[in-house]
Amino acid sequence: MSQNEIKILMVCLGNICRSPLAEGILKDKLTKEKITNVKVDSAGFVRYHLNNPPDSRAIKVARKNNVDISKQRQRLFEVADFDKFDKIYVMDENNFSDVAAYARDENDLAKIEFILNELYPNSNKIVPDPYYGGDSGFDKVFETLSTVSDAIVNKIKNGDFK
Repeated sequence: MSQNEIKILMVCLGNICRSPLAEGILKDKLTKEKITNVKVDSAGFVRYHLNNPPDSRAIKVARKNNVDISKQRQRLFEVADFDKFDKIYVMDENNFSDVAAYARDENDLAKIEFILNELYPNSNKIVPDPYYGGDSGFDKVFETLSTVSDAIVNKIKNGDFK
């Protein structure tokens, strides 16, 4: 798979906290590893934030960790994303249900995965939504997504990404 382009979509409810962080962190790690055949994007389901930048606390925690997500803009998940992406990572059960509701067939469903299954296979553990909490929640989410992004990068480097 290392020769072909890999396309990954990160999804959370609003596409302003977890999924933009996941996108930015993974892109940063891929750049540092000089991996150029991976495209990463993010999307959500709440129209309220359409075309807005990520939550200021997400931008702040990313910047604190030398990752810039300030130019990202919120977009909505759409059925066409199943055609555009090889893997669709979700942050929690609601995100899984939301994405699965758009699936047209088993092939679409097979692309959806809880992101933390990359660390804890078949566990369907969630990345908690930090939106209603304080800065420490964003720090914890950043750490979690950084760790799982390392695992994803290693799978890509080793040719084990599926």
